[in-house]
Amino acid sequence: MSEKIGNVWVFIEQEGAKIAGVSLELVCKGRELAAKLGVKTEGVLLGNGLKDSVPTLFHYGCDRVFLAEDPKLEPFTVLPYAKIINELVKKEKPNILLFGATPKGRELAPRVASTLLAGLTADCTDLKIDDFDDKVNKKFYKNKLMQIRPAFGGNIIATIVNTWDDPQMVTVRPGVMKMDAPDTSRKGEIVHVKPQISDAETIVKVIQRERKEKSVNLQVEGIIVAGGYGIGSKDNFRLVQELAKTIGGAVGASRAAVDAGWIDHDHQVGQTGVTVRPKLYIACGISGSVQHRAGMAESGKIIAINSDPDAPIFSIAHYGIVGDVNDILPKMIKAFRAKA
Repeated sequence: MSEKIGNVWVFIEQEGAKIAGVSLELVCKGRELAAKLGVKTEGVLLGNGLKDSVPTLFHYGCDRVFLAEDPKLEPFTVLPYAKIINELVKKEKPNILLFGATPKGRELAPRVASTLLAGLTADCTDLKIDDFDDKVNKKFYKNKLMQIRPAFGGNIIATIVNTWDDPQMVTVRPGVMKMDAPDTSRKGEIVHVKPQISDAETIVKVIQRERKEKSVNLQVEGIIVAGGYGIGSKDNFRLVQELAKTIGGAVGASRAAVDAGWIDHDHQVGQTGVTVRPKLYIACGISGSVQHRAGMAESGKIIAINSDPDAPIFSIAHYGIVGDVNDILPKMIKAFRAKA
């Protein structure tokens, strides 16, 4: 690796010129990583008619944005996007390259990594800069990217270090990185990239697009009442829904509750669901496996209700209630209604 440290890059995902939330989260995280390294945060924005979207990226922390616009870049197809990013990386030599772990990011990042012969860690839940002492190969690396993610089915949290040449590449799950408030006084530089797109890169055509609307978007909710398998049955799960309605919250669920058919997958919180950061998270009958905690541990306040005093959920709860959730929830509903 060269002595000069490259900048931190974020692939900026957009749909209809609207920047994806995960990309703004990554810009904020990228700025934190860049500050640690003493380098700049840069975005890579591809599409068409996007110039008005660039100031938003400056407001959230980009120092510079590489902007490639061409009608052939809308809608997204992986071949031209990968070619443009590969050419930019070879020219600019960034140190770190961040993608959202979204359908687009999961399709694009591996193709870029394969062409660049770079390492890629998928579905990260945290990123840090630290030194790495490789005792096996007796090498010491300064300021490497610590790529943190669940492993072995979510039973452990692994830290992965890429000792190959730059860029260090990762995909990051939406919702796991804190999005800072935008600073509208921030400005930056636009680098216009003139894409050279051949017929070979546009061989894939989008014939039709269909989007299934989610029944709920838990990532924007301020209050979530989530139920787990400890609720006992689909009939009992209605208590979770009733409490959520009473306090103006949304309904979440553990994987076990979803697998039991008590509620649909859109409500699932955790490693195989969504990651949430509500102001209040009430976990009802949820034991608190590593997989579930990975999706809600950053909530502002966590209240856990479980009959098992040793349930792992209590290790991260701010307030815990030990008891039968089906006895406690009706009392909570009654108490909240009395104060309404």
